[in-house]
Amino acid sequence: MNKVVGTNVTKIDAVKLARGEPVFTDDHRPPGMLYAKVLRSPHAHARILEVDATAALAVDGVVDVIWHRDTRPILHTRAGQSYPEPSPYDTVMMPEKARFIGDRVAVVAAETLIAAERALDLIEVKYEVLEAVTDMDEALRRTDLLIHETPDPRGISQAGRSNLAAHIDKQVGDVDAALKTCDLVVERTYFLPKVQASHIEPHVSMAWVDEDDRLIVRTSTQIPFHLRRMLARILEIPEARIRVIKPRVGGGFGDKQELVVEDLVSFLALRLRRPVRLEFTRHEELVAARLRHSQRIVMTTGVMKDGTIVANRMHVTADTGAYGSHALTVQGNTGQKVLPMYPAKNIHFIVDCAYTNNPISGAFRGYGAPQGCFALECHIDEVARELGMDRLELRKKNHIRLGDTDPLSAKLGEGKEGLVRVVHSTSLEECIVRGCEAIGWGDKRPPTQPYFKRGLGMALAMQGSGIAGVDWGGATVKLNDDGSVNLTVGATDIGQGSDTVLAQLCAEELGIPYDKVLILSSDTDFTPFDVGAYASSTTYVSGGAVVKAARRLREQLAGLLGTKWECDPGDLVFSEGSVTEPRGRSMTMQDVALFALYEAKIQPMATESHMSNESPPPFAAQFADVEVDTETGQVFVRKFVSAVDCGTVVHPRLAEGQVEGAVAQGLGYALWEEVLVDRAGKVLNPHFLDYKIATALDMPELVTFLVETSEPSGPYGAKAAGEVPIDGPAPAIVNAICDAVGVRCYRIPATPERVWRAMKEQESS
Repeated sequence: MNKVVGTNVTKIDAVKLARGEPVFTDDHRPPGMLYAKVLRSPHAHARILEVDATAALAVDGVVDVIWHRDTRPILHTRAGQSYPEPSPYDTVMMPEKARFIGDRVAVVAAETLIAAERALDLIEVKYEVLEAVTDMDEALRRTDLLIHETPDPRGISQAGRSNLAAHIDKQVGDVDAALKTCDLVVERTYFLPKVQASHIEPHVSMAWVDEDDRLIVRTSTQIPFHLRRMLARILEIPEARIRVIKPRVGGGFGDKQELVVEDLVSFLALRLRRPVRLEFTRHEELVAARLRHSQRIVMTTGVMKDGTIVANRMHVTADTGAYGSHALTVQGNTGQKVLPMYPAKNIHFIVDCAYTNNPISGAFRGYGAPQGCFALECHIDEVARELGMDRLELRKKNHIRLGDTDPLSAKLGEGKEGLVRVVHSTSLEECIVRGCEAIGWGDKRPPTQPYFKRGLGMALAMQGSGIAGVDWGGATVKLNDDGSVNLTVGATDIGQGSDTVLAQLCAEELGIPYDKVLILSSDTDFTPFDVGAYASSTTYVSGGAVVKAARRLREQLAGLLGTKWECDPGDLVFSEGSVTEPRGRSMTMQDVALFALYEAKIQPMATESHMSNESPPPFAAQFADVEVDTETGQVFVRKFVSAVDCGTVVHPRLAEGQVEGAVAQGLGYALWEEVLVDRAGKVLNPHFLDYKIATALDMPELVTFLVETSEPSGPYGAKAAGEVPIDGPAPAIVNAICDAVGVRCYRIPATPERVWRAMKEQESS
C-alpha cells in the first residue's frame, strides 16, 4: 500500500531555501520600482491639521508625498477574517487623527530608500495635540475622551459613547449561586504583557499595475483572499482588478493576519502607475505592526473538598490599543479555548476590551489562549494548594475527556454561535502519563548550585482546528500526461510546511509518490479560495478539501478504467503509482493519464471545497524543570517536555518543529518578552537590543512526544498542531518557579527582578 502520510518526506521548498534562491517577496524587483516610507505620529493622540511636503518634494528622487487630504476616508477593518468580519470598521487608510505614537501621518514615494528616508525629516506637520489615555481602566471609565468618536454600527461595542471596543458576557449555569454551595472559593488576578511576534522577515509588500490595468500585489501575508477583498473596499475598485500573490513567507505567527502595509503600496501604485515597495524596519515592527493583547484576568473558582470544580469565572480586561482589529475574537478565545479544559457545570466568562492610545494589538499565535491558559493553569495550582491537594491529581480529576461537550461552544462561537463542540478524539490522559515520566514528576533533581532551588511545573492546554462553521478552503487536482498531478490550493504556507503536508495528503489519496504532486498555493488568480493560515485551520480544513478533490479525481479514473476493464470501479486499487484490478491487470498512473487524455479524450481533474462544523481540539500536557538563583532571581529552564495530541501526524518532523518552535516562543513569553510602553504611549524598547526573545543558547533540553489519536472529522485522522503547544510553557514555567522557591508570579515575564522582589517580600512577611 502507498504510505505517504506519517512519513518525513523532504519539505517541498527545502532545497531552494537552502540555496538562497529568490523566493521571498523582497527578492522581486520590478523595473522602475519606487520605495515608500511612512511618516509616523510623535503624539499618542492628535489631530493632523496640515502637512507641508514642499521641502520633501524638493529632495532629489522624491516622486510623491500623500496624507489624508489625498485619500478617501473609507472605513474598514484590517483584521484578516471571514466576511462579514466580526471586527469593527474603525480604520481609514490615512487618518485625520493620530491615535497612537506611530500612527500614519504621511507617506513618501521615492526613487531610492535613502531619498525617501531623507524626505521624512523635511515634512512639516501641524498637529492639534489631544489628551491621551493609555491605561485601559481609565479608558473604560472615561466618556469625555473618546478615541473613536464616529459611531460604527458594524462592530464597536459602544461606538461614540465610550472606549469599550468589545464586550462579552456569557454564562453556563449560575456561577454566583454555585459559588455559595462550594467548600472553597479561590480568587486570584493575573497580568499578561504586550509581546510581538518577532518573525524574521518583516512586513514587506510591493504593488504594480500590469499591462491589463490590473493591480498586482506581491506580499508577505497569511490572508491573500481576505486581503484582496479588503483592498477592493479601500481602493474602491472591483476585486477582479486585483491579484494578490503570496510567495514564501519568513514567518507570520498571526502578525500577518492583517492588512498592515498593502493598502499603501497599492494606492501609490495606482496613483503613480509605477511599482512601489514598502518594508518595515524592526523598529516599525515593534511600534506599528501588531502586538499580543495585554490583559488582566481575574479567576474565581469554587470547589468541593474532594477537588470537584463546581464553578469557574474568568473576567478579562484587555487593551486593544488604538484600533480594534481582533478586539472581540482574540478575547473570545481567551475563554472559549481555555475554560472547557475543566468543564464545570457553572462557567461565567466576561470580557471588557478597551480602546487606548497605545500601539495596536492583534492576532498572535494562540490567539488569546496563551493568556487564558496562563491564568487558568496557574490558578489550578493555587486552588490545589488551598485545598491541600496534589496539583496533578486535581487536574486529572477534572479535565475534559472523550465524549465530553465543550460547555461554552454553543454560546460563544468565533463568528458563529450555536455549534456545540464534542470531544471525539483525545489522548490527553496518555499525554499526562508520558509527560510525567519524562520530566520525573514527584522526583525532583537536586539543584546544580548551593544557592539554586529547583522545581517542577505543569500545564494542560487545548485549542481548536479552524473556526467551526466559518473557515473553509478549496483545492483543485489535475492529472498530467506523465502521471503527475497539479495541486492548487488557496491555503497559505507561511513557513510551517503546509504545502508539504497538503501534497502528502494528495499523494496518499491518489496512491502516487509524493514527488509526483506539483503544488501551487496562494495566488488569487490561479488557486481556489481559502481563508488563509490562521486558527490552526490549514491541515484540518484545507487538508479536507485536498482529500476530497483527490478522491473525486480517483473516482473519475476508476470509472474510466472500470469501463475499459469491465470491472467494478470500486474494486480498483490505487497504490505505488499504479492502478490494479482484481484479476491482476495493472496500469501505471502515466499510462492511465495517456489513456484518459488521448483515447478517452477527457481532462481528469476535480475541484472540491471543505468546511467543517467541528473544531476538534488538539491537546497538550507540558512540563518544566527549572532552577531559580535565590541570590538574583534569575530563572533557568533545564528541561521542557511537551506531550501533544494532534490526531494523526502527517509529517512527524514538521509537527515536532511546530511544537518546539511554539515552546521557544512560550519560553520568551514566560521569562523575557514584554513591549514596554510608557504612560505617554511611547514604546521604550523598539529593537532587539532591549526587546529580548529566546535564542538557541537559551533553549533547555526539549523532549517532545506526539501522542497520536485519530480524529474522525479530520483528513486521515489529523487535527491541528501549530497553536496548542504555545499555550502551556508560560504557566508550566511559572508553576515550576513557585514549586522551587514558594512564591507566585502573577505577572509575566517572570524577570529576575520580579522573582527576586517576590522572594524578598515573602521573607519580610
